[in-house]
Amino acid sequence: MRRWAVRGKAVFLDRDGTLMVDVGYCSRPEDVRLLPGVQEGLARLKCADLSLVIVTNQSGLGRGYFNETAFWQVQQALDAQLGPGLIDAVYFCPDHPDSPSLRRKPGPGMLLEAAQDLGLHLSESYLLGDRDSDIEAGLAAGLKLCGLVFAPGAAPNGDRRVFAAGNFTEAANRILRDVAGNG
Repeated sequence: MRRWAVRGKAVFLDRDGTLMVDVGYCSRPEDVRLLPGVQEGLARLKCADLSLVIVTNQSGLGRGYFNETAFWQVQQALDAQLGPGLIDAVYFCPDHPDSPSLRRKPGPGMLLEAAQDLGLHLSESYLLGDRDSDIEAGLAAGLKLCGLVFAPGAAPNGDRRVFAAGNFTEAANRILRDVAGNG
């Protein structure tokens, strides 16, 4: 985990498939490519006084596909493409899917850990991810609103706290409307 200055409300962000192209067990900095609208959307969320916290399953570590040094090199490449100061903290879970802990999404462990470490208010925070396991983690942690990005249509499970967005810009706009009180 790495951290910077934080605020009480946060947007928890999955990494691969939400912020950057999911290349499958990304272990090389040169494979990092931002998805459309991510940099601008994150900057707008940050300007709305929201902390930005990455919470990412990284089973490639548990499977032995790459080591923690490679994980941080990829993260540094992502940070460089996003620009300085956007991401406030990074949490990752190396668990193999066959032996997960509560930290591995869909478990809420990384979100709960971040909230405790950083003084975040979960009931006033948000999540953006690209998989049902991201949404399940957010709901289990008691987040205010969880968005499934790159999945337009109705909320995946009918829960009012869940929305689907066709792209990152649309997802960021949805959170910003909620922050402004225009849900």
